[in-house]
Amino acid sequence: MTSTKECIKLEEKYGARNYNPLDVVISKGQGIWVEDAEGKRYMDFLAAYSALNQGHNHPRLVKALQEQAEKLALTSRAFRNDQLPYFEKELCELTGYEMMLPMNSGAEAVETAIKAARKWGEKIKGVGKNKSEIITCSGNFHGRTVTIVSFSDEEQYRDGFGPFTPGFHIIEYNNVEALKNAINENTVAFLVEPIQGEGGVVVPDEGYMQACEEICRENNVLLIADEIQSGLGRTGKMFACDHENVKPDMITIGKALSGGMYPISAVVGSSEVLGVFNPGDHGSTYGGNPIASAVGRESLQVLVEEKLLERSAELGKYFHEKLETIDSPYVDFIRGKGLWIGVVLKQPARPFCKALMEKGILAKDTHGNVIRIAPPLVIKKEEIDQAFEAIEEVLTDDSFKQ
Repeated sequence: MTSTKECIKLEEKYGARNYNPLDVVISKGQGIWVEDAEGKRYMDFLAAYSALNQGHNHPRLVKALQEQAEKLALTSRAFRNDQLPYFEKELCELTGYEMMLPMNSGAEAVETAIKAARKWGEKIKGVGKNKSEIITCSGNFHGRTVTIVSFSDEEQYRDGFGPFTPGFHIIEYNNVEALKNAINENTVAFLVEPIQGEGGVVVPDEGYMQACEEICRENNVLLIADEIQSGLGRTGKMFACDHENVKPDMITIGKALSGGMYPISAVVGSSEVLGVFNPGDHGSTYGGNPIASAVGRESLQVLVEEKLLERSAELGKYFHEKLETIDSPYVDFIRGKGLWIGVVLKQPARPFCKALMEKGILAKDTHGNVIRIAPPLVIKKEEIDQAFEAIEEVLTDDSFKQ
């Protein structure tokens, strides 16, 4: 029988050390609950960075994957399949966009949006050849490819990986004037997270995204929203941009697009922008494959039919208000939207996450001093109450005093 100790030992020996996970080995999952190799149960309060909005092993998604896998798994895009057209149609209709382009990972979706923006800038806007510039924000996290880390201001993400891709300009997040001042004749796009997830669930000032949209429109600059973590119900709306009625030119989607069942991502946008691609310009062997398309279709239906957006809004408000009642010497402040909450501490968060794990709550520290709380959207009110007791105990434990 597999044991936690054995799995950790094997991973430490054979796995590259590019992650520093908590020492829990998960072997089963259902809804918000997971079990480790020894059968201990935990509540998952990370939801695979919002990939599991529909919960672990949602029965409808398991069924969709199994049924499609038995019929057809992969054709490549050299041939058509009978699932992708319906996935394209249903995603566009649900999001209100004219076109979508399917990929596999979130980083691939961001790379796709960057390529589309650059080609749009050169072919439609008229920016000079190889002159296109894209504005990004401090504290951003859009993935880990060389191009993407080229516009990260997190030193560890860049250390040793140069030379970097030119054409990006980093401005301060949540600063409208900085965006105004950064735009020039070569600017083709502004790439931004409506809420910065990896940055610690950083919510900008109300009206920020609306102001950014207006500036981009005035300057014929594309607004690209990275909603890979914030989208598909996490904040209580389909997209975080919806809180301000903002409609970007492109949105990158991933994570919960499959409900955690399969790597699926996409870019949705206008026909003017995504229409710049010609056959051979861009692609992916697995992007839009039959399994991904079948699972993606079902995951969208689950979000809507099970009213997970509404649950996130209602239960997120309830959970946030409960957390605000904790009288803790360690908590600086709490921020978030929907079932996406960052508990900002005055000291390192990892020891608190380890203590929560011992009490059966799996949460993850980010940016050193933030506990990120993001349970699957299928969580019940009584489960929030149960988790709250453990969280309050940890955040009021005198043993953490420094």
